[in-house]
This record gives sequence, structure tokens and C-alpha cells, in this order.
Amino acid sequence: MLIRYKKAFEKIAMGLLSFMPNEKDIKKLQQTIKQYEQEDDWQLFLWKIDDDIVGLIGVIIHNETVEIQHISVNPSHRLQGIGKNMLKSLKQIYEGKKIISNEYTAAFCEICEKEDGDFDE
Repeated sequence: MLIRYKKAFEKIAMGLLSFMPNEKDIKKLQQTIKQYEQEDDWQLFLWKIDDDIVGLIGVIIHNETVEIQHISVNPSHRLQGIGKNMLKSLKQIYEGKKIISNEYTAAFCEICEKEDGDFDE
């Protein structure tokens, strides 16, 4: 289930973000989390299974598009379709908007598109 980020989940979110290649530095992680907390057009979602948060997807909302900035799944939960399910849930939340990837999320999104055929870019 996709849930909105809350400050109480900051450490979990930072841990998941740290799996992104461009988010290894602690100062960069803190800056990214701060942007999600303060910028209205930056939205961060967490994927929850039972009581565990195992995935994260962060987006920037533009007029007609939603750009995926970050997508990460806990390594012990990978290859279970969590990333693909996060993308499907995101499409439901932002129905009518085009979902696009950036340079850091493009490869993952392409894999999901090939498997599912239901992703915009």
C-alpha cells in the first residue's frame, strides 16, 4: 500500500533513498528529505507491507506531468513486484497526468514498462 511520507518516517525514508546512486552522501540525503517536506510540488510516498516500510517513490508534480525523481525498494524485498506496484498506485493517484522518469529512474521504469506494458515512459 502506498502511503504519504510523514516526518516520523524520516530515518526509514533516508535509508531507502540512500540506495539511489545520486543520494549516497548524508548531506545530500538530508537536503532531499527537506525538499520533500517543504516543497509543495515534491511528493514522497512509502510502500508499506503490514507494518514494514519496504519501498519509496518520490515525484515532482508539474502541470500535466508527474516526474519520478526517486524510486527504491529495500534489497531484501526486491524482485517481488513492489516497484511495479508503486508505479501502478502512482498512476491511480495522479490519474490523467503523464508519469515520466528522470535519468536516475528511467532504467527501472523501462523494465516495468516491458513487464507490464502500462507505463507512459
